[in-house]
Parts: sequence; structure tokens; C-alpha cells
Amino acid sequence: MQSNLVSFIQVLRTHDVRVSPAETLDAMAVAATLGYANRNLLRDGLAMTLAKTPDEEAVFHACFDRFFYQRLSDFSREDSQASAEPEVTSSAGDSPSLPGQETGGSEESPLETAAAGNETMAALLDSPLMQSLVNNDRNELTVAIGRAAERAGLRQIRLFTQKGQFTRKILDEMGEEQLRAAVIELERQDSPALGQLQRYRDILREEVRNYVDREYLLHAEGKTRQFMDEVLSKTRLNNIEHMYLHKVHELVRKMAKKLASRHARKRRQLKRGQLNMAKTMRKGIANDGVMFNTYWRQVRKEKPQILAVCDVSGSVAAYAKFLLLFLYSLQDVLPKVRSFAFSSHLGEVSRYFDEYPVEKAIELVNWKYGGATDYGSSLQDFARLALDDINSNTTVIILGDARNNNGDPKLEIMQSIYQRARQVLWLNPESRRVWGSGDSEMLRYQSACHFSAECNNLTQLERIVDQLLKSTR
Repeated sequence: MQSNLVSFIQVLRTHDVRVSPAETLDAMAVAATLGYANRNLLRDGLAMTLAKTPDEEAVFHACFDRFFYQRLSDFSREDSQASAEPEVTSSAGDSPSLPGQETGGSEESPLETAAAGNETMAALLDSPLMQSLVNNDRNELTVAIGRAAERAGLRQIRLFTQKGQFTRKILDEMGEEQLRAAVIELERQDSPALGQLQRYRDILREEVRNYVDREYLLHAEGKTRQFMDEVLSKTRLNNIEHMYLHKVHELVRKMAKKLASRHARKRRQLKRGQLNMAKTMRKGIANDGVMFNTYWRQVRKEKPQILAVCDVSGSVAAYAKFLLLFLYSLQDVLPKVRSFAFSSHLGEVSRYFDEYPVEKAIELVNWKYGGATDYGSSLQDFARLALDDINSNTTVIILGDARNNNGDPKLEIMQSIYQRARQVLWLNPESRRVWGSGDSEMLRYQSACHFSAECNNLTQLERIVDQLLKSTR
């Protein structure tokens, strides 16, 4: 059961429920204390241990119900062939009987007749699998499927195409090969027992397929999503098809949430400096004026600011969109962000993000400032709008391919920004191998940057934003 509990926690992790090793040990202690007899009690105890938010609790309950699935496999279904046979009545409370199952009479079934003098059929009827099928022992058959699935490693299923492979492995682990060989032999003999044996085989296969389907949805769903997220995070942003954009937006928000949690600002109580006498005396009122705790004045540091300058021309618009989405998804932990967009001319677009949702604001920015690229003219506009606001607490992020259509790059403005700012970061979606080729001015602009990097997918963007957050704390 501990192994099952660890597997269940792995399923929770694939569904974005955060479970630490310490919480895993706590869950094992809870399970050992509550036991496994009372399903509802165990579920509530584990939920209190593992789920930390209402969303995680909802995911926990859904995964718990699917992982600890209780319904027995149904090996007693009737098909159209059986419906043509005389109906066999049973007393209330008895499970429906399969063809060949004893119903109280002494007459031999066709299977028993076929087994007389046939060693293959006799061995098959004596096998535990066939005995469970003939006696409709649903408990034993369900347990047998579960054990065979564990031996076959079904919990490692990842892809839809693996379902048939694992179905065959489970059937082989259960000994279905013996049943299959008996069917082939009865076909050669044209035995009247063939139909009954085929039905046992078909029902067994269907139940195993159903079991694999359930396990695939449970174990592979989260892993498939993780695999898809990994693929999308490493794909060039301008190559992502429109149908996947909503997934990319969700991935950006997930990355931003992780970075926000990692870099959340913590209040620290200073232990030295100038004594804050007013606060110290006020806090001492509760202790009859005795100043047990002292409080110190904090020197308020000027908050840093970020200026994001994005090329939104056709070749770079997709990258600018996701950089802005990333930055504005981190408003709680990032310092003040001012955004600028340009192609042939530049303008500040911060107000769009104050007035509209992020996605709508980005669409408006692309519509207003898209076009042919002129870095020299855009840098002149930027110097007019924001150069005087740049100081030692300012980080300037420039996203663009530096292709200036053979115009004047106005390198002196970049050098002025470099001298004033705390750091200047240039993110170029093109490969480093083509920097400086053709009309690219990247190598010249690079001399006026503290840091420049190739950035064309979400993994690279996340890493750069992570470093940015560290430097602005």
C-alpha cells in the first residue's frame, strides 16, 4: 500500500499539485494511522495533508476517485449471440451466469465435453484464470488484472500508442496465451464449444482494454500535458501554430507564477540603525510601557524600474508578445514596468496595459506600431520620451533582431543609455550565428549592452526573466 500511495502522489504531481518529500512522509504517517479500511476517512486525511489550496483540493479528489477505483470488472455481460439462447433465470441476489457456467443442473457444459480426452482443454479449464471466468469470480479477476498490470509496468504508460502494447502485456501476464491457443485448436476441430470459449476470451480482452484506458487517462494525462509543455517551451515562438497559443499563454502564466513564488519579497526586520522610538513606545503599551521589543527605522531605497523596449515588426512580433505577457504576469514581484513598442517609430504603450487585459493590450500595440523597422528613428523617439528617466536603478530590456534595413543605427544613443542605466539587456530571437550578417547591427549594439542573449523560446525567456528578478531584488 505504501507503493500505491507513492504512485498516487506521483499522479498528483503530474496534475500540478505540489507535494514535497516531507509531505509524502506525512501522508504515509496519516495512512498508517487511519488505515485503508475506511475509504472516505483515508481520502479526507490525505486531502488535509497534501492539498494546500481549493484548486489543489479539487484536483486531489478527482485523482483520488480515479486512482482508488473500486468498481469490479464486469465479466457477466450478455451479447446478441447469448440473447438468442434460452434465458436462464436466477434467484434474486445471484450474479448473471456466463455460457458454460453451472446453474445447478448435472448436465455437462460444451467446454467440459470438449475437455474430455483433450489435454490442452483440460489444462485450460484447470487454470486459475479459466476457473475464475467460468465461476464469474469478479473479485479474483479484478485483482488478477491489477496484479498483471503492476507486473507489466502499466503506470509507466505515456503515449496513446502504448495502450495496445500494455493491453497485450497484461493479457500475457494473466495467461491469456493459453486461452488463445485453445481457441485456435477448437477452430481446427470445429468444436461446438468454440463460441463459448471465444466469448470468455473477448470479454477478458475488453475488460483489460477498459482497465488500460482508465489507467492511461489517470497516469498519462498529466505526463502528456507536461510533455506538451516541454515541447512548447522549447519551440521557437514564431513557429507555434495558432491552435496552440492558448496553451502557450497558460504555460507563460504557470512559469510566471513559479517565478513569482520564488522571488516574492519578504519583509525583514532590521536589527540595527536609528531607533524608531514612536513605534517602540507604542508597541510597549500592551506591556504597561515596558519596551520589551525595539524597532528600528528602515532607510527606504528607491525602487528600481524596468523599461521594456520591444520591436513589434512582423519578424519579431511574436517574441515581443510573449515577453510583454511574461513581464505583466509578474506585476506582484517585478518593480515598475514601462513598456515601449516600435517598428518605424516608437511610443510608450504602458497605458494599454493599465486599461485593457494583457492579451488585448498586446493586440492593440501590434496593430498601432507594427510595420517596417527603423532602429535609429526609434532610438531617437526613446531618448526623447525616457532617456532623462534612466538612472542607476533602471534596467532596460530591448527585444529585437537589430535588423535596421541599412539605416543609421544611432549607436551614440545606445551608448548614452548604457552609461546611465544599471543594466541594459538585449534579447535577440535570431541565432547568434547570424548576428551581424546582412543588415543586422547586432554586433555594434552589443558593445553598448551589459548582457545580450539569443532568446526565441519560453525556456530561454524564463531563464532570463529569472536572472532579471534576482538582480532587481
